[in-house]
Amino acid sequence: MEPPEVNATTESPEKIILRWDSMAAEEAREKMIFDSDRHEIDLYLHAVDELQKSMNSTTLSDSNSSALHMAMARLEDEFRNILISHTYPIETESFSEFSNSSTHHSIGSTSDSSELISSNSEEVEFKYDIEGSLVKQLEHLESNSSSTSSCYKSTSSIREVDLVPNEAIYDLRCIAERMIAAGYLMECIQVYGSVRKSVVDANFKKLGIEDIQRLEWAILETKIRKWIRASKICVRVLFASEKMLCKQIFEGLCTSTDDACFMETIKGPAVQLFTFAEAISNTKRSPEKLFKMLDLYDALSDLLPDIEAVFESKSTESIRVEAAEILSRLAEASRRILLEFENRILQEPSRGQVPGGTLHPLTRYVMNYISLIPDYKQTLHELIVSKPLTGWRYSDDLNMPDMDFLEFEGEITPLSLHLIWIIVILQFNLEDKSKHYKDASLSHLFIMNNVHYIVQKIKGSPELREMIGDEYLKKLTGKYRLAATSYQRSTLVNVLYCLRDEGLHVRGSSSSGVSKSALRERFKAFNAMFEEVHKTQATWLVPNPQLREELRISISDKVIPAYRSFLGRYKSHVESGRHPEIYIKYSVEDLENAVLDFFDRHPVSLQQKRRSQ
Repeated sequence: MEPPEVNATTESPEKIILRWDSMAAEEAREKMIFDSDRHEIDLYLHAVDELQKSMNSTTLSDSNSSALHMAMARLEDEFRNILISHTYPIETESFSEFSNSSTHHSIGSTSDSSELISSNSEEVEFKYDIEGSLVKQLEHLESNSSSTSSCYKSTSSIREVDLVPNEAIYDLRCIAERMIAAGYLMECIQVYGSVRKSVVDANFKKLGIEDIQRLEWAILETKIRKWIRASKICVRVLFASEKMLCKQIFEGLCTSTDDACFMETIKGPAVQLFTFAEAISNTKRSPEKLFKMLDLYDALSDLLPDIEAVFESKSTESIRVEAAEILSRLAEASRRILLEFENRILQEPSRGQVPGGTLHPLTRYVMNYISLIPDYKQTLHELIVSKPLTGWRYSDDLNMPDMDFLEFEGEITPLSLHLIWIIVILQFNLEDKSKHYKDASLSHLFIMNNVHYIVQKIKGSPELREMIGDEYLKKLTGKYRLAATSYQRSTLVNVLYCLRDEGLHVRGSSSSGVSKSALRERFKAFNAMFEEVHKTQATWLVPNPQLREELRISISDKVIPAYRSFLGRYKSHVESGRHPEIYIKYSVEDLENAVLDFFDRHPVSLQQKRRSQ
C-alpha cells in the first residue's frame, strides 16, 4: 500500500507520535486517532512510515526507537478499537431470504417434512417406531452472482457477507501493514484473533450446536435438523465471510498471515461443528436412525465442495480432512444400518398370534420404512454401488429364504435388489408366524392380508413401484391371491361338501328315490358348519375395505348359488315331513346377510342375528 500523501509539516515524526501519546496529554491518549478527520489519520501514518524508514538507518536514535514502539502500541489499540466499533452481530434468521438485488449470496429457505410410523403391540419385541425427517432438511441454496474479492476462491453456494465496512477495512489494512513491517506481526494477529474469535463464537452459539454425548436419540433428531441448517450457515456464510475479511485485511502483507488469522478465529467453532457430525456417525446403529444418518450424509456431501474451498490452505487442512473422514464414516454407518435392518426382520422373535389374522406390526413397520427409501434413492444407490452390501443374505449358517439373485442380475439396480430381498425375508418371517395359527383358514387369511398390504404399499408409491419392478410385483400379487384362494377353499370345503347330491338317493326306497333321513342330516350338518364359519369369521379381520368386499362377494358366489340350488332340489322333501324348520333354518337371504358379517369383528351368532331380525 502506498503511503498517504500529506501536507508538509514542520513537526518531526517523533513529535507527532508523542503528541498523541504524551503522558501530559491525557485527553489525547483517550481519543482514538482513527476517530479524527482524515488529515490527522494520514499525518500519523506518515509519521510512522518515516520512523520505519529510519529503522534501517545507522543513525537510529533511542528517541526514534522509543517513538516507534509507542506508535506500535497506539496502532494496536487503534486496530482493536476499529474492529470492535465496526463489529455487528449477524442475525442468522435474516439469512433465509435476501433480495434479488443483493450483491452477495443468500441462504435458502428450509423445508422439513416428517412422518411418524408406529404400531401398538406389546407382544412384538422388535422396535416398530420410526420418527425422523424423511426428506432433505434444507433445499439446495440458490446460486446468485457474488461480488467477493477477486482473489478469493469460491463455489457457487458460498454467500459471503460484508462483516466490516470498506472504509474500516482500509484503515485496518493500513495499520496491519505498518505493524507487520515493524515486526509486530504476532501482536497484530493476536488482537485480530481475540476480537473476531469472540464474534464468531457468539454467532456460533446462536446456532445451537451442542455437545451430544449424553443426549437421547429422540432429542438428537431435532439437533440434527438444526445442525444441517447451522452447518451450511457456518461454512457458507460465517466461515466464508471471516476468510474474506482476513484476506481483505492481511493478504499480501506477509506469507500466510491471512490463513493464520482465519484459523485462529474459527478453529474452535469449526472443530465443535464437525465433532457433532462425527459423534452421530459413531452412535449405536439401529434401523430408526437410517434416515437421519442419510440426511446428515447428504448435507455434508453437499457441503464438502464448500468446505474444501473455505478450508483450502495448508493451515486449515486438518478441518478439510476431518470432514471427508466423517462423510466416509456416515456412509459406512448407513450401509451397516441397512444390513442390521435385514437381520432384525429375519430374526424378529415375536411368536404371539395377531388377533383375527390382521396385519402384523412387522409388516406395517417394514413397508412404511422402505416406502421412505425412494426419497434417498440416489444417495443409497451411490453408497451401495461404491461398496456392495454383504452379510446375512450370503450366510449358510442361518435358516434363510430361497432367492435366486442371478434372476435379477442386470435387470435392476443393486438398491432395488436390496429392497426385494428385504420383502423376501419379511415374507419368510411372516410364513413362520402363520404356522402358529391352529386354524389353517386363519393362517391363509393372515398371509393374504399381509402380502396384500405389501402389494398396496408398492402400488401406492410410483417411485417404490419403479424400483421394485412390475415382474416382482406380479409375483407378490399372485401370492396373496393364492392365499385368498387357499383361505376360501379351506373355509368352505366342508360347507360346500354338505350341499352335494351324493349319498342322498336310495334305489327303491320310495317313488322319489331320496332318503329323507339322509337329507335331514345333510341340512343339519350344513347349518352347523355354516354357523361355525360365521361365528369365527365374523371376528376375523380384513383391514383393506376393497379386499374385504371382494372376499365377501367371492364367498357369496360360491355358497349362495350352491345353497339355492340344493334348497330348490330338496326343500319339498323336508317340508313334507315333521318340523321342517328344524332342518331348513336359513333362507337364501339369511345366508346373504350372514356373509356380510364376515371380517366385521362382531361376534354375533347366526341364530341370534336371525332372531333379532
